[in-house]
Amino acid sequence: MQTLREHIADAEARKVAVGHFNVSDSETLWGVFNAAHSLNLPIVIGVSEGERSFFGVRQIKAFVDSLREEFSYPVFLNADHTYSFEKLKEAVDAGFDSVIFDGTELPFEENIAQTKAGVAYARSTRPEVLVEGEIGYIGKSSKLLDAIPEGASLSPENLTKPEEIEAFVKETGVDLVAPAVGNLHGMLKSGKEPALAIPLISELRKAAGVPLVLHGGSGTSDEDFVQAIKAGISIIHINTEIRVAYRKALQLFLQENPDEIAPYKFMKSAVQAVGGVVEARLKLFNGL
Repeated sequence: MQTLREHIADAEARKVAVGHFNVSDSETLWGVFNAAHSLNLPIVIGVSEGERSFFGVRQIKAFVDSLREEFSYPVFLNADHTYSFEKLKEAVDAGFDSVIFDGTELPFEENIAQTKAGVAYARSTRPEVLVEGEIGYIGKSSKLLDAIPEGASLSPENLTKPEEIEAFVKETGVDLVAPAVGNLHGMLKSGKEPALAIPLISELRKAAGVPLVLHGGSGTSDEDFVQAIKAGISIIHINTEIRVAYRKALQLFLQENPDEIAPYKFMKSAVQAVGGVVEARLKLFNGL
């Protein structure tokens, strides 16, 4: 079976993107996995610090391992948005396939220093683990937003610059990097998501020298996704869209079946709804 690093390299060579989908529970995980398995496409399961706390660090690792082993399937586990060395260490030690250190709210030099420390630990402990860094604050919450979060790097002058990403990768030694290119965590309730700076993505990929990751993919237009992949994005994160579909399906089922109390019955609609979102996104990311 190919490694995550190999799948990312293959995606970049073929001008497609690996889908990264966040989960909070086993139902969401089954929805994501079923969709990917039906299309025979590799996936990355993401869990933020909050999601890891709810699911359990070693529990989510065991669940993903069981899927990989039972189905001989390329499903990988990522410690998404990790804000401290201690939490990064916890994920590396638990056997995660990749980990993201998010230092976007730190001064640039401090972001470099802390990311570099995380890379050094991973290399000395489990060299196969991919470490991703981030440059540019794009918000923190995967939820429906009334307005753009304060401090989000969306104006042209605040987007990630080629010289910044080049220095960041050189100093830290990260395997992957997530820039601010007009993307935003969460989804605006207005439905008017910011447009991605496609030409900038091409410049950043050349300057970085490592694969680029697009965070905050939920709500992005199909055309922007297609163009971003062509420009150099190799992994795309989706979370809020999944949460919205999950909640809507569950809410509708319970409204229509108010006396149902069996979780395996009322959660089935949520699993299917998550699968529908994931399938559609994977087809788009892979030109299917």
